[in-house]
Amino acid sequence: MAFSGALTLTDLNDFITPSQACIKPVEQTNAPPKQEKEVGSAETEILIDSTGAYYEVSSGDAPKQNNNKLHQAQISLNDCLACSGCITSAESVLITLQSHTEVLNFLESNSKLGAAERKVPVISIAPQSLASLAASLSFSASSSSTRDEEITPRQILRRVEVFCREVLGFTHVFDTTFARELALKEHVKEFLERRSASAKLGETENNEHLPMLASACPGWICYAEKAHSEMLPFISRTKSPQQVMGTLVKKWMGERWGRTPDGIYHVTVMPCYDKKLEASRKDFYDEVYSTREVDCVITTGELELLMREKGWDLTSPVTGELDGPRRDGLIPELLQHPGSSSGSYLQSIVDHIQGTSGTGLELSVKMIRNADYEEYTLTEESGKVVFKGAKCYGFRNLQNIVRKVGKERGVRTGSGAAGRLAGRMRRGKGEETKYEYVEVMACPGGCVNGGGQVKRPSRDAEDYERDWTESGVSVDGMPSGKWGDKEWTRKVEEAYWRGAERGAVDVGDVVLEMRTEYRAVESDVIGLAVQW
Repeated sequence: MAFSGALTLTDLNDFITPSQACIKPVEQTNAPPKQEKEVGSAETEILIDSTGAYYEVSSGDAPKQNNNKLHQAQISLNDCLACSGCITSAESVLITLQSHTEVLNFLESNSKLGAAERKVPVISIAPQSLASLAASLSFSASSSSTRDEEITPRQILRRVEVFCREVLGFTHVFDTTFARELALKEHVKEFLERRSASAKLGETENNEHLPMLASACPGWICYAEKAHSEMLPFISRTKSPQQVMGTLVKKWMGERWGRTPDGIYHVTVMPCYDKKLEASRKDFYDEVYSTREVDCVITTGELELLMREKGWDLTSPVTGELDGPRRDGLIPELLQHPGSSSGSYLQSIVDHIQGTSGTGLELSVKMIRNADYEEYTLTEESGKVVFKGAKCYGFRNLQNIVRKVGKERGVRTGSGAAGRLAGRMRRGKGEETKYEYVEVMACPGGCVNGGGQVKRPSRDAEDYERDWTESGVSVDGMPSGKWGDKEWTRKVEEAYWRGAERGAVDVGDVVLEMRTEYRAVESDVIGLAVQW
């Protein structure tokens, strides 16, 4: 069924549940051979037993000893990406197919193999996940108030590293900040290429180079591919840090370990469920070695749950956790990038323009609607605007950006209140200053507030419990908490920058394939009709 087109979803975030269109037909592989139907023969019917299994049984008075058990319908991650029935993460699908249980199953089976067949298990952790765990430890649920113990992401990384190596059996433990360093350099390079190409074309109809829109958020990419394909030419082709890390581990590091990509099992810990979708894209599958850049993605909450199940006390210090930067022999760790806790994509471009300018440029930041929608402008002393960009987080703000870009480039993207708001930013007497770059993230508050982060600890779980059933998800053992708690997001943000230091970074001889492609996804089914 379809609802009225006048219905508008509110409180949008990356927890939009699967649409009614998310149905994959069952392919019955154990079907009995067809037989001629005799006159008066019994028909069949489907019964479901107490375990939820499906059986095809004969109806009427016919004997039922030959009941045929049917396969249940399943939806893979690729199936989820193949339709446009939903906008972002299908939680019940993702949690089932990519979870900490899958990681444990692999590690157990891998440990039983001989040395020649055994894969090298590697785990890479996002800095936002480390910040979430640090904030969780700095919060005392047993006290009458909160207390900050100055637990740093570096301390968390050391404790998680010991757990992953000694308890789980991972060979290598990394964070993903060096991959982000590489991604930011490529991001700036791509922006300069687009800026140059845009200047040559000028205000022509086929100028689809600027504004450049960030590509690191898979929720935004999924939304654009399924709902706003007209935005795809503007989206950066640079891979996200997760996928850059995948290439780095499986190819660059693999060569130095004497391993081919299929001889490495790579797990990432991410603050967002949509990263599971991103890792499953066909673009990130190596056809030669039949392996993915990232084999499995687990969220911060799933890692925390895994540590609890294994009896690991993350509050207990480990030897050397207060030491400075430590190298695995290949890459630096915990690199800081000033700007935003979502990756500093906009700031990296602002810094480059300021650093390469022959004259002093003044940066001004203006809040447009809220802290999740800010405008950045670089001007010369004369007042001439040299660069204008924006930081846009959350679907509510994101829709305005989509319509603003569409209006500037003559692309039809929709109408309504959001469309009217999108074009209201003007400079001078009616002259509009166009954006050249937008840092886009689907989650309000950015990546530190991702749906996969550890929820705020509470003495009363009901105060922060999310209604998973209402969201269409049934998961046992998930940590309680409230998603979207602004106060808690602020604490995670503070933890992210705790102990932050920025030094010179040498990328050495690292050469990787850093770019990808996006494509529109068309739906041939009718699901929920939603007005954006």
